Amino acid sequence: MRTADFDYYVPPELIAQTPAAERDRSRLLVLQRPEGRFAHRCFRDLVEILRAGDVLVLNDSRVIPARLRAVKDRTGGQIEVLLLEENAVNDWWVMLRPGKRARTGTRILFLNREGRSADAEALVIEKNAEGHCRLRFSGTANISDAIGSLGEVPLPPYIARGTTPGPADDRERYQTVYARPAGSVAAPTAGLHFTKTMLDEIRSREVRLCFITLHVGPGTFAPVKAEALEKHILHQERFVIGPRAARTVNEAKKAGRRVIAVGTTTVRALESVAAENHGRLVQGRGGTRIFIHPPFSFRITDALLTNFHLPRSTLLMLASAFAAPGETRGRDLILAAYAEAIRERYRFYSYGDAMLIL
Repeated sequence: MRTADFDYYVPPELIAQTPAAERDRSRLLVLQRPEGRFAHRCFRDLVEILRAGDVLVLNDSRVIPARLRAVKDRTGGQIEVLLLEENAVNDWWVMLRPGKRARTGTRILFLNREGRSADAEALVIEKNAEGHCRLRFSGTANISDAIGSLGEVPLPPYIARGTTPGPADDRERYQTVYARPAGSVAAPTAGLHFTKTMLDEIRSREVRLCFITLHVGPGTFAPVKAEALEKHILHQERFVIGPRAARTVNEAKKAGRRVIAVGTTTVRALESVAAENHGRLVQGRGGTRIFIHPPFSFRITDALLTNFHLPRSTLLMLASAFAAPGETRGRDLILAAYAEAIRERYRFYSYGDAMLIL
């Protein structure tokens, strides 16, 4: 299939700039795959849709305040730094904007949230073929500890916040209520709709909840630029699957109970491990570059809870693959669902509404 096959138009006013007033009051489009039927619900209704014995798998990675503001030492030119991946203490791959003139040896001085000079600085020590820079930080024992006071929420570019730091609400709402280990530079957005009260009610209905961790990188959300899907390469993302999650999922699959993935990042972790272990989930740490697009046969995931994704994105392609496993017609089904959502004025992307594919 071609990347252009996954293009569609979203009216700009439907791109959500703020979250719903209450997390679980977002809208929920339910897609029944066998019949190709749509239903319009409230996210809170998920409690009624789930069945006793279902397993809900959630990605508990915590978003770090990965966007830092700085100036170049020699020119004073402003520069934005987005932390991508930690190699070691004070050694990170980052994305610089603007970054073309940031050559090896460039010294960068960081600013705090008020725009004043901070103690932290960094040196560009390497650039890769993708244009990312490797920085060696100094002036702080560990930049990972300092970003709490320096960094800002790494909101995606389609959410407009200007040049000043975003509101305190973004620091809370661009984070799931169950987030634990820090490491993501973008939120696993399907989980943003849950409240602690809702999760407690789901548990009370004998639905099993388990958590895996996949630290989300910006490559997950980037549009695919290659014309042919097979030429696109995803950045590696790190994951951790614990023994309880592995045991819970494997027991459910053996008993014929549904495993419902919350978010495409969860699907990628589950299916990446299952592909290497004959359909079973095993505990451990690893990295995945799995690129799921039609046609794809899923080994673990029986239902998918997700948001509405950008055109030409790997997330849209994954949802299309899940809409018709092992076939290519899922793209038509997903784009029909998206057209329905646009007609009904759903809100799109990270702070937008949700979709449940059954």
